[in-house]
Amino acid sequence: MMKKAKTDYRQRLFIFLMVLLSVPLIQSVTLIVKEQPLKGAVSTPENVQFTLKDWFSASYQTKKEKYYNDAFGFRSLFVRINNQMALSLFREVHAFSVIFGKENYLFEENYIKSWYGADFIGEDSIAQRIAKLKFIQYQMLARYNKNLLVIFAAGKGSFYPEFFPPEISYPKGPTNYETHVRMAHEAGLKIIDFNRWFLENKTESPFLLYPKYGIHWSIYGTSLVADSLLTYIEKIRGIDLPSLSWDRVELKKAQKDDYDMGYGLNLLFRLRRDKMAYPVLKFESGEGKIKPSVLMIADSFYWGMFKFGITRAFSTSDFWFYNKEIYHTVLGPPIGTDQVGLWEQIQSHDVIILMATEANLPKFGWGFIDEAYQLLLDNR
Repeated sequence: MMKKAKTDYRQRLFIFLMVLLSVPLIQSVTLIVKEQPLKGAVSTPENVQFTLKDWFSASYQTKKEKYYNDAFGFRSLFVRINNQMALSLFREVHAFSVIFGKENYLFEENYIKSWYGADFIGEDSIAQRIAKLKFIQYQMLARYNKNLLVIFAAGKGSFYPEFFPPEISYPKGPTNYETHVRMAHEAGLKIIDFNRWFLENKTESPFLLYPKYGIHWSIYGTSLVADSLLTYIEKIRGIDLPSLSWDRVELKKAQKDDYDMGYGLNLLFRLRRDKMAYPVLKFESGEGKIKPSVLMIADSFYWGMFKFGITRAFSTSDFWFYNKEIYHTVLGPPIGTDQVGLWEQIQSHDVIILMATEANLPKFGWGFIDEAYQLLLDNR
């Protein structure tokens, strides 16, 4: 009798394990449960189609194996469980370049490097860049009545160096940000230094300008930047734009862009979040206003303004993300910058804005500065 009971137990255990192992396969085929996709820099390999050529070259087998390895049922759940255990038990972060600082502040390591100057490209390189920017700015205004505006976005490294993790440090030296700003002032280049403004208002602002678990300036900070940007464009163009305003601010736990690094950790449970400020934004009617055409060439620090509709203050607006992809609307698919002519784009916009945070200054302009400089030089 005992032998039979032991056999029944083993059979039930075997059936249970087989069913458990079959669940991911069933989910892959049926998608019966809606899974939460992973956030951040996550890509799913292509599900390749069978061809004899790929079979005999063995590329089909390799690609198919990679697809099944990264696309099986409930993979996102298993990844979140693994990431949660690594963080809770060993304080390990399974997200590219993301690290915990003091008091659980999240950083991308390249912002820490930028603050120390570990990515410094040298004074000669920056001096050449500033000289080209000054030439572009002067030629565009003098010959075509167009404005080039250079913006230095705030950086989390500059804003929160007191929360850097003690185990990560570099020799402190000259930085790309400080050198760009100094040389820009010496050259008489028109710039907006939001990095400096954020630091000056760090303790004065009634609400957080930079979130604990976000890589970008807070949504409240983004709103202030957008308002300042519109005011500056009004000043340099001598026009009256539709204004941005808010009469109330909602306080909520950090969400959306204020928690973007937290989402990228792909955990089972969210980190303990501070309350952040969310202005209820309103745009003035465009009736009787002059709306310029604006071309923004920027990194991801423009996404916040683009999402809440700053383009309503412009007649037309293009967002060239890293000077690679062109976005006309938030939801519309982008096209490549290689599909348009730069000279025609310069001619068709009243204001061209270059913006980057400190971590992206080594490649500031992403090729635009050199190409625009040469075009204006050839068309003098």
